[in-house]
Amino acid sequence: AVHPLWQSPLTIPGGTRQSPINIQWRDSVYDPFLKPLKITYDPTTCLHIWNNGYSFLVEFDDSTDKSIIVGGPLENQYRLKQFHFHWGAINEWGSEHTVDSKFYPAELHLVHWNAVAYPTFEEAVMEGNGLAVIGVFLKLGAHHEGLQTLVDALPAIKHK
Repeated sequence: AVHPLWQSPLTIPGGTRQSPINIQWRDSVYDPFLKPLKITYDPTTCLHIWNNGYSFLVEFDDSTDKSIIVGGPLENQYRLKQFHFHWGAINEWGSEHTVDSKFYPAELHLVHWNAVAYPTFEEAVMEGNGLAVIGVFLKLGAHHEGLQTLVDALPAIKHK
């Protein structure tokens, strides 16, 4: 089945290596050789938040290796470029990806790029090993102080 974000398989720009992905739990394979993913984020690298017309993005200074991920399946370290959210008009549907065809109310994407192999984010985007995106499924729940700081900033970016 085609994810509702796409009209048909022909509209999927990246083919089989492109979102959206339906993670099939029973098809998952444990890799005992996979190293831990190490995440190091420096909050002082946060530059600004902006409205792109359909979501909001929080951008980071990616000119240095202050906010990076390394390890896991990654051969190089990757710099944090931005994060954004996907959400829907109703709580039953909002995530871009699914697990066993189940949607979540929202999904956070932390977008990183391979600054070891590519000189710029724009060049990295075009390559198979250029980006590493961490996707986090979000559920409705108790108040979260860290997210509240972000929510409090949203009225400042009402317009594209």
